Amino acid sequence: MEALRRPNFDLNSTLLSPISPKLSKSTLLHVYSHQFPCSNRHTLAKCRASMVQNSFRTKSDTQIKCEESPRFNRNFLIDNESLIRSIATGVVSLAAAISICCDSPALAESLTVAFPVSRAREVNTVQRTLVEAWGLIRETFVDPTYNHQDWDLKLQQTMVEMFPLRSADAAYNKIRGMLSTLGDPFTRIISPKEYQSFRIGSEGNLQGVGLFINAEPKTGHLVVMSCVEGSPAARAGIHQGDELVEINGERLDGIDSEGAAQKLRGRAGTSVTVKLHNGDDWESDSGFREVNLPREIIKLSPLSSTIIPHRTPDGNLSKTGYVKLLVFSQTAAVDMENTIHEMENQGVQSYILDLRNNPGGLVKAGLDVARIWLDGNETLVNTIDRDGNMAPINMANGHAITHDPLVVLVNEGSASASEILAGALHDNGRAILVGHKTFGKGKIQSVTELHDGSALFVTVAKYLSPALHDIDQVGITPDVQCTTEMLNSPKDKSIASPLEADSCIMVAEHELEIQKSKGAAS
Repeated sequence: MEALRRPNFDLNSTLLSPISPKLSKSTLLHVYSHQFPCSNRHTLAKCRASMVQNSFRTKSDTQIKCEESPRFNRNFLIDNESLIRSIATGVVSLAAAISICCDSPALAESLTVAFPVSRAREVNTVQRTLVEAWGLIRETFVDPTYNHQDWDLKLQQTMVEMFPLRSADAAYNKIRGMLSTLGDPFTRIISPKEYQSFRIGSEGNLQGVGLFINAEPKTGHLVVMSCVEGSPAARAGIHQGDELVEINGERLDGIDSEGAAQKLRGRAGTSVTVKLHNGDDWESDSGFREVNLPREIIKLSPLSSTIIPHRTPDGNLSKTGYVKLLVFSQTAAVDMENTIHEMENQGVQSYILDLRNNPGGLVKAGLDVARIWLDGNETLVNTIDRDGNMAPINMANGHAITHDPLVVLVNEGSASASEILAGALHDNGRAILVGHKTFGKGKIQSVTELHDGSALFVTVAKYLSPALHDIDQVGITPDVQCTTEMLNSPKDKSIASPLEADSCIMVAEHELEIQKSKGAAS
């Protein structure tokens, strides 16, 4: 997921005179303005959204009026008995209106929505966050039908449901419920605290147990993608494919991967108990186990590397550079470039890039790593926007650090940016893929920090590989399959490396020898 930055929303409060004939002339209105980009296939215009707070007495109904292009021309009557009774008691209440208009003739529409504003300050803050999130979805979500629903009406319904709440957590859950109707598990909102943890995870170190987890797209179940080497999770024997069921006795139904990750993180020295399931038998207790994990400072170095020496058939010593990329963090490309330069200076003649159990990360990092291995103006990935327009992302006069033979290792835990990189190297003829079919996540998210410090992840595009292969829920099938078993002894004990007990690495080395022999013959 690449963090595609957008301007922060305006939150300046201004005193205005009355703007509605329904309001008393002496009423003062507080207006909070938000700038939304309004776009369509041809035009980009600025829209204005205003949340208007007003103290007034009202009738026993609440009316929401929308006046737009003919497609949106309608009146809504909100039938919420408990809300109507609370307003009809005669106490001073708060109401709000969102007014959105576009300056472009092609987008000539105006939407005015009136709804009650909570008197609980923290809920009122989340109501503003709801408006921001709704507006970003409205303009950028990859599916312009919003999963075949009326997105404007969804805002109105969510605002009414949020009104009687008294806590920010409950209000955020209403936003999450609204987003869940889009049918896309990757479009989600996280709280300010969760967003800070997310940024730490993509930038450096964190305090936790060392688990990478993701939501399985079809079921929504939380599945372990990988463990940080040497972490508490790895030492406890947690494996890729294990399903996370409970954290500290709390069921994880309806909780997304970032929410679960937040529960796993915590101050070093504390501990957390997780319940895992391994296997298909949910009736028997044999597939479940509980593990108590100590939290530690986890160093998220994006890669590890070594040189694998081995003897060629003619008796010469050959060196293969092995690079394992754990996650596409901000430093992944720079660290990769430095590592390859060092290996070139040490006489490495071929490379294995291990993307197994790499759950992804920043899309830009994946593209930058691809540029290290490719020349010229090759296409790295093709993106498809909400209107179905396809646009390639190409190299610009690229110069690869090395042209030595390359094999990329992938498996079921290779997802997102890992699949973009594997597809770029494979479809451009730069690498052979060895391993197992990849995870199958062919969508790209933008990440926007909202005014209260929370963050909205929005699926803004789909992608196809350079050869136009659809990866989403399909994955990439490698050129050569390999078993996952570990062999008992390496080929040459005099120069043995522990990695040579990995059967997939042995298959990769065999493929590298084939590539080198073809190069010599040519």
